[in-house]
Amino acid sequence: MIIVLKENPNKEQLEFFLAWLEDKGFQIHQSIGESHMILGLVGDTATLDIDLITALDIVDNVKRVQEPYKKANRKFHPEDTVIDLGCTKIGGGNLTIMAGPCSVESEEQIIAVAKAVKESGATILRGGAFKPRTSPYSFQGKGKEGIDLLLEAKRETGLPIVTEIMELSQLDLFDEIDVIQVGARNMQNFNLLKELGKTDKPIMIKRGMSATFEELLMSAEYVMSQGNEKVILCERGIRTFETFTRNTLDLSAIPVLKELSHLPVIIDPSHATGKARLVAPMALAAVAGGTDGLIIEVHNDPPRALCDGSQSLRPEAFDELMKKISPLHKLMSEMK
Repeated sequence: MIIVLKENPNKEQLEFFLAWLEDKGFQIHQSIGESHMILGLVGDTATLDIDLITALDIVDNVKRVQEPYKKANRKFHPEDTVIDLGCTKIGGGNLTIMAGPCSVESEEQIIAVAKAVKESGATILRGGAFKPRTSPYSFQGKGKEGIDLLLEAKRETGLPIVTEIMELSQLDLFDEIDVIQVGARNMQNFNLLKELGKTDKPIMIKRGMSATFEELLMSAEYVMSQGNEKVILCERGIRTFETFTRNTLDLSAIPVLKELSHLPVIIDPSHATGKARLVAPMALAAVAGGTDGLIIEVHNDPPRALCDGSQSLRPEAFDELMKKISPLHKLMSEMK
């Protein structure tokens, strides 16, 4: 249920009303807009009398929310969520570029790539320490050593880190990681999502290869229900009948998710296409479509990459792409 309060509500009446709602066991999500305060109630609101609440002097109107996701719902939180990492902001009209190798392979490799992508304009370094692979015989990542190497690259460049967690037992290793990524295969690992909801770190959830928009938002709801509202949604392509590309990039995710939710939306053109030559056009299409950011794989020697070299850009190709992205984003911002 959403309760829209009148402008400048009486403070004593508001405090009494909030206490009354809390006594009834509701979680109250407060959102302050330009002219109104909105109260989002989470719980069984079927017992509440809408007419009684509407009759209160401080209440403008009351609406029931039909969607099962509440805290992730734009109706609860009309303003865009902006996640502040200090040196960069995600959401709210900002364009965040996350770039780096699919997998951390060595200190030399990750630091070289980190320096290159930072020079080109990336504001977050991506890199996999733990790698969920379809084949058990494929490179599985360097684990804790990979985390240590990412942190060394962070010290060298100042770039915050985004990297993927695979299971709860790894959580202690992520103390110094800035953004924790939940991969497509773990999108509905609800126990993991709930534990991540108890942290204070931004959580980026990748859409499952067969997941609907509502299922993705419900995964975000699992995190937010535990108190962590720093959630980022990532579209990385879905599985369709097409086999030419690795996946099918669903760019409709940008306007749809922004209509349904206030959470930032990031596009991953690398995993979506699986082909380096397709990354740039799909990245530009995403920027034109209003994405809040991109996560792009960059490797200094793709043919020798231990993971996903075919979809990785060389640093010079990434630099050329960034030269096109910046003016396009500026143009799209001016057109709003």
